Amino acid sequence: MIVIGLDLSGPSNPKDTVLTLFELENGHMQFIKIAQNLNDLQILEEINQQAQIDEVVIGIDAPLSYQDGGGDRQGDKLLRKYIVSLGMRPGSIMPPTYNRMVYLTLRGIKLSREIQNFGAPHPISIAEVHPGAVIGSRLPLKDIGYVLSYKQDRSVRTYIKKWLEEQLLTKLPNMVEEESHTIDACAAALGAWHWRDPAFGPKWILPAQPPLHPYDYCC
Repeated sequence: MIVIGLDLSGPSNPKDTVLTLFELENGHMQFIKIAQNLNDLQILEEINQQAQIDEVVIGIDAPLSYQDGGGDRQGDKLLRKYIVSLGMRPGSIMPPTYNRMVYLTLRGIKLSREIQNFGAPHPISIAEVHPGAVIGSRLPLKDIGYVLSYKQDRSVRTYIKKWLEEQLLTKLPNMVEEESHTIDACAAALGAWHWRDPAFGPKWILPAQPPLHPYDYCC
C-alpha cells in the first residue's frame, strides 16, 4: 500500500504545497520521496502513477467540502472542540468559506474530485486530515506544547521528526525538519495510514456525509 500525505496550499501559492510518499511495509511506513512546489497537474500525475502500482491512501490537509450557506461544517466545530480538550488552540481550524481559506477549499475540492475520477487499476481512498491534530492527539500530554510551536521553531521540528520516526515513519530525511509544511505532509500521511488501518484507527473521526461532505474528516 502507498500512503501519501498532502499539505496543500492555495492555487496561487504552490511553493507551500508538499507531498510525501510512503510505502507500508512490515508494519511501518518507509519514506520514499518528498516533492514540493507542486501544481495541480503534478499532484495528479504523481497519484495516478502510484495507483498504477498499488493501492493508494491519501491524507489531504485542506477542506474537501464546505457548509451550505457558509461558516463551520459540523466537523469543524467538533474537531475544534476536540483539539481544545487536548490543550491546542482553536484558531488552526477555520471555516472553509472564510476569506483566508476559500481558495484553499476550492483547490482541495477540485483536486479530490479529479482524483476520485481516475480510472486507475488500484483503488484510491481519500481522507481530509488535520496534521496538527494528528500530532497533538498522539503526543504525550506533557509534550503537548510542542504542537503549539513547531511551525515557528526549528528545534521543535527536530523533536517532531524524531517523534514521527517513533510512530514508525522510517528513513525520514533531515530536510523534513526544515519547515512546517514538510512536517505537516508527514503528519498527514500518518493520519491517513491510521485512518485506513484497523490496527490503529483515527484518534477522532467524523464519517463522510454524502453528497455534500463525501470524505471522512479525521486526525
